[in-house]
Amino acid sequence: MLGASAIAPKNDEKYPGVLVYSDIFQNTNAHLRVCTRIASHGFNVVTPEIWNRFEPAGTAIAFDDSGRTRGLENAKKTAAAQHDADCRATLDWLKADARTKSDDGVAVMGFCIGGHLAFRAALQPDVRASVCFYPTGVHNGALGSDPDAGTLQRVAEIKGTLLLVYGTKDPHVPEDARAKIDAALKKAGTRFETAFYETEHAFMRDEGPRWDPEATDRAFERALSFVRRA
Repeated sequence: MLGASAIAPKNDEKYPGVLVYSDIFQNTNAHLRVCTRIASHGFNVVTPEIWNRFEPAGTAIAFDDSGRTRGLENAKKTAAAQHDADCRATLDWLKADARTKSDDGVAVMGFCIGGHLAFRAALQPDVRASVCFYPTGVHNGALGSDPDAGTLQRVAEIKGTLLLVYGTKDPHVPEDARAKIDAALKKAGTRFETAFYETEHAFMRDEGPRWDPEATDRAFERALSFVRRA
């Protein structure tokens, strides 16, 4: 499989599988804490390294200006088709893993660019639920090296259901962007829900000034409930 981290409860039982996408900083300690939190609620989690073509395995990018530039440069070199291929490979691994209870499909979650990747993962027929936390670029299709990857144009292909989690103060996914996504999903008849919090972008990352622990707890509770009943 591609470079990834797998996290599951410590016993021999099978659990619903969840693919979790990081933001541009890859599998940092903050992101792995998120994945551990999800797994602790009874899920088998795999989180891939989205820049596996350019970064050595196990690379976590620092939360600073140079790290942000590094992550964005990696994004510019990665095509949507490559992300889609990696998604398929990771889903296949997750479904085949001995710890996954996969008879009813798997779920996907993602943050920031990972939220967009989680949205695109919903195009895969065996994804029953996708949770997209403040997904960037969905409204205009911008994803990596693709100025328009056509994500919204394909929403009629989605068989499962979506939960879109937004911060109302997020400049990267402003109100008009959210409205465009909402309109496209409604037009296609896609099953989806939205959740809004009076927060900024990346409010669920527990490092830095934008972290909102109360909103994070509420968003996690909503997401886990959504995945369980999807």
